[in-house]
Amino acid sequence: MPIVAQSTETTDWVSRFADEVIEESERRAPGKPVVVASGLSPSGPIHLGNLREVMTPHLVADEIRRRGHEVRHLISWDDYDRYRKVPNGVEGTDASWAEHIGKPLTSVPAPVGSPYPNWAEHFKAAMVASLAELGVEFDGISQTAQYTSGVYREQILHAMKHRGDIDAILDQYRTKKAPAKKQQQKAVDDAELEAEAGSGAAEEDDGSSGSAGYFPYKPFCGSCGKDLTTVTAYDDDTTELTYVCTEDGFTETVHLSEFNRGKLVWKVDWPMRWAYEGVIFEPSGVDHSSPGSSFQVGGQIVGIFGGERPIGPMYAFVGISGMAKMSSSKGGVPTPADALQIMEPQLLRWLYARRRPNQSFKIAFDQEIQRLYDEWDKLDGKVAEGSALPADLAAHARAVRTAAGELPRTPRPMPYRTLASVADITAGAEDQTLRILSELDPADPLSTLDEVRPRLDKAEAWINTHVPADQRTIVRDEPDTELLKSLDEPSQQSLRLLRDGLAEHWSLDGLSHLVYGVPKVQAGFSADATAKELPPEIKTAQRTFFALLYHLLVGRDTGPRLPTLLLAVGQERVRRLLGE
Repeated sequence: MPIVAQSTETTDWVSRFADEVIEESERRAPGKPVVVASGLSPSGPIHLGNLREVMTPHLVADEIRRRGHEVRHLISWDDYDRYRKVPNGVEGTDASWAEHIGKPLTSVPAPVGSPYPNWAEHFKAAMVASLAELGVEFDGISQTAQYTSGVYREQILHAMKHRGDIDAILDQYRTKKAPAKKQQQKAVDDAELEAEAGSGAAEEDDGSSGSAGYFPYKPFCGSCGKDLTTVTAYDDDTTELTYVCTEDGFTETVHLSEFNRGKLVWKVDWPMRWAYEGVIFEPSGVDHSSPGSSFQVGGQIVGIFGGERPIGPMYAFVGISGMAKMSSSKGGVPTPADALQIMEPQLLRWLYARRRPNQSFKIAFDQEIQRLYDEWDKLDGKVAEGSALPADLAAHARAVRTAAGELPRTPRPMPYRTLASVADITAGAEDQTLRILSELDPADPLSTLDEVRPRLDKAEAWINTHVPADQRTIVRDEPDTELLKSLDEPSQQSLRLLRDGLAEHWSLDGLSHLVYGVPKVQAGFSADATAKELPPEIKTAQRTFFALLYHLLVGRDTGPRLPTLLLAVGQERVRRLLGE
């Protein structure tokens, strides 16, 4: 037995599930590795909603590993699923791709220009790379490989033998009875799937009953390769199976005991795998957890295969700022790779770790990402000083390290919003970026940009890919002489006060003190006066002063934080643009 290290993180949801899973594993499979599972369909870009399917069991598995237990996190790649429709947002797709609908995903060519051998491998590759960056350890299982090599042959024969029992379970949940005389074992469309699952889930049909009986197995046609087939006869003793393809009329008789070109329908396939792999923990989305959907029905069907349904929380949807519920079949939604382009793995892990699975949350690709980074850095500081709350401490620990060790991190994590502002102003010029960042803290100047990477690269990518061109910062080449000439004496005085203080306050903190202090001094107060000591109109004066500076520097009412902007522009240029 492994040595169990008691967890001190007892207040977060991950630890509570780990306790439950360890106990359940000892009951079901004492002395064996704990098995948790995820399932992903590479039918298109695997998005950030799908990532919750992986991160939830990953975090639980990682906690179990930290306690000294052996654990396997399985990711079943549902690459033997049928190609349903061409997703939006995939380069090189057009109407001609419709000819592949009904084939296994691994039998569909990869998108144009892809180096991968088929559709499934193309979309799987991006997810595998993202999971590696996120520190997710897993055992991948290709369902194409499992089915075509005959691994599930005994389970398939068992399901066919007990098809009556399976049909009786499914019949409790069917909202629409199959016709009595004509078997309709065809793929259903998305609208039918919604009615069947009671949600927006794109689940497969569960087979159907007809004159030849119910069959939970779908052959792929030997002629066109599609699953638009109807089983017309099956003999349990000889395993002789006959099917006809409704697409091209092709018919074939095979022995199922030797036949590897087909699969169990989804609502039977999933519980079969639970039993085969001995899965103890697997979450499911809300679309799989409604009455009559696959997770609920599977809980009954799994008993036919001698197994039990896994412990599995329902997880809520993950949204994107400004976007609705995600669907990989529709395409055009952000993937983990998109998120990792603009944020460090620790931040992305933290977003999934800090919320219970049944809590929805959003991932920011807009200005909100700066606030999220501020929140993360504040938590980082609390952890360092020992003042973080237990649940926050646990979520932070799960974000920055796994049982295998700490994730690579930025050596000197300067504020994301500062790095983004500098990247915006310098347009990525490394010499200017280093100059500005070195001046942020003259007492401890930056010596190389490597100290602020990869965070700097993430911030620069965000500026370049998610900030509209009309919101980018372009510093004036020449002073706005017309505006400068039109200023009244108080406005001119405010600019003189600022220019006179630049040399003495040339650092991030110093310039912050200076720009907020000028309106205070003009009103007869100390530059160090606090908000409690000042009348409300000082805030109005500060906003007016800031707007003037933005107009003179960048020709707009707003822009990056003024201290950062001033550092980026440089003292000489600032003085010239402000009328010296």
